Amino acid sequence: MTTVRNHELRRIAERITAALPSVVEEVVLTGSVSRGVADDVSDIEMLVVTTAPLELDECFEHASEAGLEGLDTWGLQGTGTERVSGDVDGVPVELVWWSRDHAEASVDGLLAGDLSSSGDAIVNGVALRTAGLLAAWQKRLRAYPEALAALRIEDAALAWSGYAPAGWLTLLRPGERFALVERMYEDAARVITIVYALNRVWEPTSKRLAIRVAELSVKPERLVERLEKAFTEPDSARAALVMNELQLETVELAPDGPNIDRARRWLSAVVEILRKAGA
Repeated sequence: MTTVRNHELRRIAERITAALPSVVEEVVLTGSVSRGVADDVSDIEMLVVTTAPLELDECFEHASEAGLEGLDTWGLQGTGTERVSGDVDGVPVELVWWSRDHAEASVDGLLAGDLSSSGDAIVNGVALRTAGLLAAWQKRLRAYPEALAALRIEDAALAWSGYAPAGWLTLLRPGERFALVERMYEDAARVITIVYALNRVWEPTSKRLAIRVAELSVKPERLVERLEKAFTEPDSARAALVMNELQLETVELAPDGPNIDRARRWLSAVVEILRKAGA
């Protein structure tokens, strides 16, 4: 059910859209507001597509005219993506500006394996102003290519092999908790990437992970619960075991491939070593 707050934020987004100039041909509402789950701390995120590329100062000018205050920017500049942040009625707003050509190239890139853009944001976006572009992009992205899923799975599994499995014990030394958590975070991201690829679903951010994972049919049991356990377990050895068992179960769900096959053998050895170490 769409929240009351969601309706409030969408009305603000529609007001911003109405004030944007005609050079803007497509405005896509993304993020939690597009999904109908916004709450009191949610912001407004929008993709703004223009007929031709704009400079950052032009984006600032148009954003100001649309009612945004306290303007700022973030991220790498000069990439074909301009970013403008501000607030409207005390609500944080983020506008990502693309030209039409850049938008088309980004969708092409997603299908070819370039995940620098968010396929999830586009697939779940809502058009507030449209020239038919969003509908065409969503149609193209509706079918997640099997070859792309295989590529994502193999890439994610690459890190799970290549050095002695006993090397994991170096992360269990006293005083190495930061290094352990750093490695577990990277491994958790790989698990999530593989799970979304197995389900042929464009990977979203990790926010509201439990809700999003619940919709997936192929996944390890109690995936999110076990991730939470790994990061909250005070004993380093037990935390490491929880994470590596989860990684092993994840690769066992994946189709055979060079990296997946190595990962299965390597993770099996790591889990055995951690169990013998008393985890």
